[in-house]
Amino acid sequence: MNAQELFRIVYDFLIFKKFSEETAIYLNLIAGIIAVALLAFILDYIMRRLLIALAHRLAPKTKSNFDDFLIKNKTPKNVAHLFPVFLIEQATPHLFQHFPNFEHSFLIVIDIFLVILVIRVIRSILNSLRDFLKTLNAFKDKPIDSYIQVFMIFVWSVGIILCFSILTGKSIIAFVTTLGALSAVILLIFRDTILGFVASIQVAVNDMVRIGDWITIEKYGADGDVVEISLATVKVQNFDKTITTIPTYALISDSFKNWRGMDESGGRRIKRAIIIKAQSIHYVSDKEIKSFKKIQLISEYLKERQDTISKFNSAHDIDKSLLINGRNMTNIGVFRKYVESYLHTHPAINKDMTIMSRQLAQTPQGIPLEIYAFSTDKVWKNYEYIMGDIFDHLLAALPYFNLELYELAIDSQGS
Repeated sequence: MNAQELFRIVYDFLIFKKFSEETAIYLNLIAGIIAVALLAFILDYIMRRLLIALAHRLAPKTKSNFDDFLIKNKTPKNVAHLFPVFLIEQATPHLFQHFPNFEHSFLIVIDIFLVILVIRVIRSILNSLRDFLKTLNAFKDKPIDSYIQVFMIFVWSVGIILCFSILTGKSIIAFVTTLGALSAVILLIFRDTILGFVASIQVAVNDMVRIGDWITIEKYGADGDVVEISLATVKVQNFDKTITTIPTYALISDSFKNWRGMDESGGRRIKRAIIIKAQSIHYVSDKEIKSFKKIQLISEYLKERQDTISKFNSAHDIDKSLLINGRNMTNIGVFRKYVESYLHTHPAINKDMTIMSRQLAQTPQGIPLEIYAFSTDKVWKNYEYIMGDIFDHLLAALPYFNLELYELAIDSQGS
């Protein structure tokens, strides 16, 4: 018995029972649809169980975990759905042998559904590839999502072209030619996608941003770690745990700060100033120098400096009845040397990087004395503790040099 005879069993039976031909045809169609649907459901169930069981059995035996991701992304299940569709497609000409017009329309629907199922299979494979690559150290910080999305856009584009070709009955070449004429409209519609794709390539090739980088983009209020780079957007988890989403092409069209250089360097920069009250700055007397020499970090420096200054003043017959004459030390200069000595001995400061204490241009508030150094620990919390520890000490040390910290005076009358 061939397939055509198989699909006429109900029809032949009803004709034998003296049913009208029209009734026999419709009842035969209904019976055929029910039978094919039931067979398709059973085949789908069997193939799903078979392919999933086979995948679970083979996955532990392979060295790569790629097949584990195939299972996670339901690739075997999606592949299993193809078999009942093939069955329905093969059965359709026999099922609608008395309805040629319906046969054509139904085959169009089946072909379009088959294209969609194939796209789903490809998508699950690409998602599995994405998840697998993210487990490799070489690809952890790369914008894998962007590339997968580009492939998916290409796949969907091909799928849409195939669907329209199936619906219209025109060749793919003719349809693509028509799209060429509408290229300007297509470019306008997919502007952000195209810009994002180009930006993703530039970001990856130039190694501008990686997943895990700390970036700051003031325009978008982003200040935190990059958690995702996709075709159209970049997600930044700010330090307050909020998420800022910015366009991918903003990374090449706008300026931003990437702190990776700091993270890969030997330290994190400390750059902060103490504003000293100008009226507290003065030349130091011999009595003050004697007192300063008790400070161990600068005692040797003061001895050498005092000898050098004394020799210069004697050689030039300087009248030292006034401190302003000749060469002298100032309390802020001594304190500046103390700050550098303190930083050089601090265990949390990187001695191989710049260590400097410098006086900035005076302000209406006073004289800024800036500390410029690098902490060995780059973790934000630890860095803040180190910087706080340094400035706690220096602020407390100011009175020992007869210096005063500037503080804004507030009128008690509230004016």
